[in-house]
Amino acid sequence: MASPLRFRRSTERWDDDRIDREVYADLDENLGAASPTPHYSGPNGYRTRRFEMDNGDFALFAWNDEEAFWLGNTETPSALWRTTKYTFDEVPYPIARWAQRELLADLAVESPWLAEYDYVSWFFLPVFLSKDGRESTRTFFRDHAAGFPDATRDEGLEFYERFLRTGALDDYRYTMASKLGTSQHVDPSRMSSAMSEFTVAKLLTDAGYDVTPEIEVTTGHSLDFRADPAAGTSGGSVLVEVTRPRPPRRRGADNPVTALRETAETKTNGQLSEHGGGAVLFVDCSGFRDDDWTAIAGEKPEVRHRPAVVFRARPDGRVEGYAKGSVPLSLDGALTWV
Repeated sequence: MASPLRFRRSTERWDDDRIDREVYADLDENLGAASPTPHYSGPNGYRTRRFEMDNGDFALFAWNDEEAFWLGNTETPSALWRTTKYTFDEVPYPIARWAQRELLADLAVESPWLAEYDYVSWFFLPVFLSKDGRESTRTFFRDHAAGFPDATRDEGLEFYERFLRTGALDDYRYTMASKLGTSQHVDPSRMSSAMSEFTVAKLLTDAGYDVTPEIEVTTGHSLDFRADPAAGTSGGSVLVEVTRPRPPRRRGADNPVTALRETAETKTNGQLSEHGGGAVLFVDCSGFRDDDWTAIAGEKPEVRHRPAVVFRARPDGRVEGYAKGSVPLSLDGALTWV
């Protein structure tokens, strides 16, 4: 499975003749290629090329006398195999800005329903146009409402658009976008679980915390987040782990309470047991339909870990939940306790 889009940087000398010989000719021989004019002018101090393959792949190339940058969801020409890979945040800003404008223009043509969701389009661009995941990731948002049952595509997109617009995860864009994956196959369960981390990040942000993802702990594991009080407020850092039960209609569990307990038990018997306590477990029931959530909210079952927050978010922003144990987070402004 190919990874999300990243640049390759070359420090060798490049010119049009060499690019034609070692890049364009390589692509054309293997895939059939054209080299149309890029959509946008390149950054000052760089020359640019665009390549489009017969199978729908694309590639961008920008260079000057000191360095060159390649970005594409296609086969990498052999002349660039030994180059180092960089994320959008790790290359010069003018290069990243030009490339992203090119890609967003492509995305707007290929998936016009995404065009009005600027932040979703930008944030997930590394996977929306990745080699293997370009179809599956967009299909997940289009056909599965980003994991919300009984919701429209636009309702799911608007929920995450509102959150991503805050910029709370901008510094961790590549880490978080990569969680959606770049598989050629749509896996709604796995992808919905990835989006649960975004939902919890939104909940924590709405409650006034700063979130940092992928926190390494002494057991060698990584927990999903560290939540830190905003500057000027009291309290210490809190580690957070997220899990998402599958709705009971998609598993062997007899009822929603059993589904909740089984999934939470898997998490608590794994990472959280080895961590030795201290982390808050967030159990995201956003995939449960109204009647299933009503049963859970009425019984408020244990999840075999404390402290824990069991919650359900709706696309319009409403969040309900209950807590087990002493949760060292102030969440009153972010959810309604049931």
